[in-house]
Amino acid sequence: MTESQGGHEPNRTQELRAVVVRKKQREGTFKLRVIFLDDSESIFEVEQRILGNDFYNKVCGHLKLLEKEYFGLEFRHQCGSYMWLELLKPLAKQVKSNDPTFRFIVKFFPPDPGQLQKELTRYLFALQIKQDLSNGSLTCNDNSAALLVSHLLQSELGDYEEELDLQHLESKKYVPNQECLHKKILRFHKRHRGQTPGEADSQLLEVARKLDMYGIRPQAASDGEGTKINLAITHSGVLVFQVMAGLVTKTS
Repeated sequence: MTESQGGHEPNRTQELRAVVVRKKQREGTFKLRVIFLDDSESIFEVEQRILGNDFYNKVCGHLKLLEKEYFGLEFRHQCGSYMWLELLKPLAKQVKSNDPTFRFIVKFFPPDPGQLQKELTRYLFALQIKQDLSNGSLTCNDNSAALLVSHLLQSELGDYEEELDLQHLESKKYVPNQECLHKKILRFHKRHRGQTPGEADSQLLEVARKLDMYGIRPQAASDGEGTKINLAITHSGVLVFQVMAGLVTKTS
């Protein structure tokens, strides 16, 4: 072996070892995508062996969120159903996909949103209400829908300006039947003059908490006889919804 060859051999061995170490490190980590309530996304690289709670704290730290107990991370399990991340279980025992996506959403709705201490928490709750209105999971009458949208406009646009309001409503859909509610929405928005975004969020939550479907997120299940039902956990207990001919009716 020449001096030149002898000098290169240790370097080559070190490079191979470094490649193996990096490969093992990659194999022992997850790259997890989290979609937040404002539709922004972030990628978190974490070790597979860490507990769900450690990952959840990392996500909350990214948001600078202190009132963490109201929220959770939801993901689609390999069986096809959506599941909550379990905080006391290692990630590796819950996530099987190579590229899992989590949704950061509200998990527990307090009966009185006034107990939420931080403006950031109330803002995130307002985003959840906005999302639930848009996808139709938070159902309500036209009057309540128009009032809720008017508070969203005050939070996002500020004081009422008819032309700006109409342009915004044309480009952004808050509720399924929004086109029929423009006049009501504008009439309500006029009344909110001077409210700050934080005050508008608080008013939005005050209206939302009085709705029958506030904080209810039904999950598919079946009873002892195999009948399809939906279950929802709320601050008042467990609610059961019966599914008949595609319609969901609350039974308890």
